[in-house]
Amino acid sequence: MPIREILAISTGRATSDGAGVSLTRLFGGATPERFDPFLMLDEFGSDNPDEYIAGFPPHPHRGFETITYMIEGRMRHEDHLGNVGLLESGGVQWMTAARGVVHSEMPQQERGVMRGFQLWLNLPAKSKMSDPDYRDFAPAEIPHVRLSSGVEAVIIAGRFQAEGIEQPGAVQRPDTDPQLFDLHMPAGARISPRIADGHRLMLYVFEGEISVAGQSIARNQLARLSEQGELELTTGQGARVLLLAGHPIGEPIVQYGPFVMNSREEIEQALRDFRDGILTE
Repeated sequence: MPIREILAISTGRATSDGAGVSLTRLFGGATPERFDPFLMLDEFGSDNPDEYIAGFPPHPHRGFETITYMIEGRMRHEDHLGNVGLLESGGVQWMTAARGVVHSEMPQQERGVMRGFQLWLNLPAKSKMSDPDYRDFAPAEIPHVRLSSGVEAVIIAGRFQAEGIEQPGAVQRPDTDPQLFDLHMPAGARISPRIADGHRLMLYVFEGEISVAGQSIARNQLARLSEQGELELTTGQGARVLLLAGHPIGEPIVQYGPFVMNSREEIEQALRDFRDGILTE
């Protein structure tokens, strides 16, 4: 049986977004086809309120989904559909922008740590102009499993399979079949989560260090893996790993800021719709 091997290892770049929120862009922008169906992954984490307090005032999206996983902190969501949600430590916000959403994400704290991730997940052409949707998941709504090895898996999306355990996550999606797990690995742990052949697979180590097929992935490194075979993760000192896997859409990706479509003409239409106030009609 073949094993999944590391194709590339990278580190993110420091940047800012919104009204000046400091973050690390782990991937996104150039050559998104390498990560299809994922478009972008940002990590945010600071105990300095000057780096997050301004938040993300109202802004538009079209053509994809956003997933925000809050590890520590409190963030309030509001959108043009009338949705209001409070994202708290351990919670997840899943928003399908589809044909158009204008929303804001504003911190609900003036001090302390704000830490988490935001992932952009593409939509196929047939779904880009469908109805938008929004859902908040409280921590208690997100399945957790603990394996005999001591590994704890937080199963945000997809279906976690390992050691004879099969547990669906909080969200299932057609077409892209995203798998999104937060793996807490104690020292000396080994785990072999099952990932379907053909799925793109990334691992981001945000605490500790792991090894895959004899190659180490250190803290703050993102590894892109091969698309076939078994996956085995080991750690000596312990680690916390964000696992991302999904079925590639295989369609053209044209992005302009918060709009992701399949052609330049569709991007130009999105810009006109936003300018004319009909993006969200």
